[in-house]
Amino acid sequence: MADNSAKKYDIKERTFEFARRCVKLYYFLYEQGGAGRVLAPQLLRAGTSIGANLGQADAGQSKPDFIHKCSISLKEARETSFWLRLFEAEKIVASDRVASLVQEANELISILTTIIKKAQSK
Repeated sequence: MADNSAKKYDIKERTFEFARRCVKLYYFLYEQGGAGRVLAPQLLRAGTSIGANLGQADAGQSKPDFIHKCSISLKEARETSFWLRLFEAEKIVASDRVASLVQEANELISILTTIIKKAQSK
């Protein structure tokens, strides 16, 4: 049982740290101007929403509510991954600056997918 709470803490902490990194990238993009400045709010909204919705999932009123909020987190993680890939592809941000964020977004997508599938099967 203690192992499950450690896992819940881990995903909450990971999404919080991911959000912090997205905020830092937002400031960098905003300072750069151009397309990065215009698109930065999209990254900020999606990247910080993952953990916020996951936190709401824990306070879900029912199993379907939990699954729904986790699904929103998953959608936001996918959107964040899209923006990061776009910034990299268009050379708005250097690959080495976003590579670890892209990797973390992909890992969060995998974790959230697993959480949702397990919750649906119970």
